[in-house]
Amino acid sequence: MIMRRGEKFVLALIGIFLFVGVVRSLLHVEEKHDREIPFYSTASSDVARTAMDVYRNNGCKSCHTLWTLQDMSQSVPAPMLDGLGSLRSETWFYDYLSSSNPQAVLPSRLKKEYQMPSYAGLSENDRHLLAQYLASLKVKDWYLEQTKKAEYEKLTGLEYQK
Repeated sequence: MIMRRGEKFVLALIGIFLFVGVVRSLLHVEEKHDREIPFYSTASSDVARTAMDVYRNNGCKSCHTLWTLQDMSQSVPAPMLDGLGSLRSETWFYDYLSSSNPQAVLPSRLKKEYQMPSYAGLSENDRHLLAQYLASLKVKDWYLEQTKKAEYEKLTGLEYQK
């Protein structure tokens, strides 16, 4: 059977598309991360459950997101909590939550009414629990730089420079 000129052209096009697809998949190794959730917690289920009760009861959700995408309509540009345990320690979180002036620990560019309130009035147990849980919110190594970038830009309003 002899192939016609048009058939050869179609066959060549199919070959080119297959070749480009194979090369593209080999070059884009990092695309596998796009399907993988970078955030995880090392907290026990009891700590997570109890800390989430404290989180909800104190209105943290009105400014911060946790285990969700950032809501673009959110009026308060507070940092996402996902992955912050990879950036800060449990001791740091406890000191921050215990401070009578959190802006002295971590300066804020927000208007006074939107700045992080003091949680020094919470019980010591609740502050320890929240600190333990926040420190457990980790990010996979391949997404750490993106987490640093997101926190920096939220806190400063400036573009992150590596």
